[in-house]
Order: sequence, then C-alpha cells, then structure tokens
Amino acid sequence: MSTLVPLLRSGQIEQLSPRAREVVEYRKSGLSLNHIQGCPLDCAYCIRHAYGLWDQRQPRAVMPDAEAVASLVAHPYFRADVTPVQLFNRATEPFLPAVKPHTFAVLEDLDSRGLTNHVLVITRHRVKPEDCARLNRLKHLKVTLLFTYSGIDDQRIEPYPSTVAAASLELATSIQPRRYRTILYWRPLVPGLNDTDEHLARAADLSRHADATVFTGLFYRDQIAGYYQAAGLPEPYSGTARRKIVPETLEQRVLEAVAGRGPVFRKTSCAVSYVHDLPDYNGHYGVRELCDICPLAQIKRCCQAHHTPTAEQVAALSAGVPDTEGLEILDIDDRAVVVDGLPHEQPRYFLQHALRFQIHDLRHPHYIGRHGRADIGWQQEESSS
Repeated sequence: MSTLVPLLRSGQIEQLSPRAREVVEYRKSGLSLNHIQGCPLDCAYCIRHAYGLWDQRQPRAVMPDAEAVASLVAHPYFRADVTPVQLFNRATEPFLPAVKPHTFAVLEDLDSRGLTNHVLVITRHRVKPEDCARLNRLKHLKVTLLFTYSGIDDQRIEPYPSTVAAASLELATSIQPRRYRTILYWRPLVPGLNDTDEHLARAADLSRHADATVFTGLFYRDQIAGYYQAAGLPEPYSGTARRKIVPETLEQRVLEAVAGRGPVFRKTSCAVSYVHDLPDYNGHYGVRELCDICPLAQIKRCCQAHHTPTAEQVAALSAGVPDTEGLEILDIDDRAVVVDGLPHEQPRYFLQHALRFQIHDLRHPHYIGRHGRADIGWQQEESSS
C-alpha cells in the first residue's frame, strides 16, 4: 500500500526527539507501535507533549507500514501470541481519515501472520460501519477498540467533542456478530472539568453500550503542566506525577455512578482481558484490592492463571532482552516481584507480560489500596507493598 501520509526523509527523522524516533516502545498496556506521528485534534493533555510532538499537527510517517510491522515483530520484547500490542496510542489518532489506511494495513499484516496477540486500538474519532466490517474480517488477532470518552465541555482542553466517540462506541458495539471487542475508555477524569453528577451519569449511561468500561485519570507530566501554564489554562493540580491521577473520593463517586450498569475495571489490561474471556495479562490479581469490583467469573479466571514465578524464572527470562544487566531481584511473594536496577520501565513491562505477574520497581513503590495511582488525592500514611 502506498503511504497516504507524508513519509519523512532521513534528515527530518534525525530532527525528531530520541523518544519520537523510537517507533516501538513498551508501555504498561502493551508494546506500542508509533511510526505515524502527528494529530490535529489538539487535546491539551495529550501525551505527545512528553515526546516533543505537540506542535506536529499533520500526521507523517517515520517509515512505511510494512517496515514498521517488521520492526515490531523482530523487536527483542515481542513474543508471538503473547505480547499485547498497542497501535498509534501516543502520537496520532488511528481513525483519522489519513491515518486509518495505515491502521488497517498494520492490523491486516499482523493478522496475515496468524498472530493471536491482543491488539489495543484507542480512538476518539468517527468509526464507520465499513470500518467495523473490515475489523470483522480479521481472523486471528484479539482486537479491542477502546473509545476515549471524557465528557469534558471546555473546548480549550478538548476541542474534539466526546459525542463522536460516544456515537462510534454505540455503532461498533451494535454490530453482531463481531470478532473485535469494545470498551468505554472513560478518561481522563479531572476534578472540576468532568466530575459533576451530570457528567458521571452520562458516562455511566454510555457504559451500557460497551462490552466493558475502564476509568482512569490524567497523566499530568511536567511538559503538559508547562503547556497549561503557557496557554493560560486552568491547572487541574498543583503538582505533576509520573502516574495517572485519580483522587480517592472521585474514584468512589465513579464506582457509585456505574453500580449495576455492567462490568467496570480500574485497569486497562483487566478490561481488555475480560472482554476476550481471558485472565489479565498484567497479573493484577496479585494486587487483590483491585479485584473487588471485578465480575466473579473474571476473578476465577485470574486466580486460576496466577502463578508466582521463581527468581530463576525471572532471571532466565530477563537474560534474553536488553537493559536488564543490572537487574536485582529483591523480593518475591504472591503479590509481586520487587526488582531494582532497571534503567527504565520497558524491561519491567516485558517481564510482567511474559510472566503474567506483577513486577514492581523499588524506586516506584506501589501502595496498598491506591491501585498504582499517583499520590495526589490519596492518604499519604498508607503502607507500601
């Protein structure tokens, strides 16, 4: 297929930030492929700020689709039928008219290889009946469409209306039969922007049109805060954090709003796994307080799949991938493996997905009852796990 967005020349690629040039990068919910970069939707909180791509509104390609897929499946972290994959989730919108042909080219290339990996496609754009039909023709991949919906009314923060994602979700879920699955990706929840009772009620009602719902908060990184300040936007928090921010009281109000409306989850991988009748590939079952809102059938699946690895298994697995030379295994219990010495998050995510078991970094402790969230909005005196 010919490239439908401009293909950057080598000199232009060299001008990108190092993170933008890394088209395959591990993130918590999967190995992320991002060879198409640039988006005109202008959501103020977009993670593109952190990759030096905020000013790039015109989508462009770092490499052709076939080359990108080859890079993905040849990556040291990729395991056929095991590694969850995320498509265009940090630098563009996969259902933009110019980007959509590339989205399908990647999906169909992966599917033609007979791979059964999870593939997560996150969108807030218009999905059409012909898109659903094309997705249904995929034979092997476990595809999940996650429809980003916030209900934020302030167009300075989110110019592209959430009503589009809501309509796309309803359409995509109404198609029967279908091989792909749908999730209401209720995010970002931000106090003062979309947390009134009316906002919560609208989202809760929308959840009836999805196979499952997952809710989460805002990544408020330094780069995003800097943009808010420069643009004169109301700052949602007084500080920034490396983890998503969901204040404790807001979480409780969300859970009350969706009670009885269908399956709801705190973690993306929990919802994605559930809709495909599989145990969570992030091994969150070890963090048992996460499970108190899960359907009983899903708890049973995750319990049966929960196996605590040995130190020898962790060491053997880490020996085959990069950036694990300094790995030190500090502790193992039925909740998590605690490690130190990793230079960044990517090898941790690889180990977590390959083992289907939580891997926690000593530098970034997980606190009991806080669900891996940022400290902002939670009690500080809780003990760590």
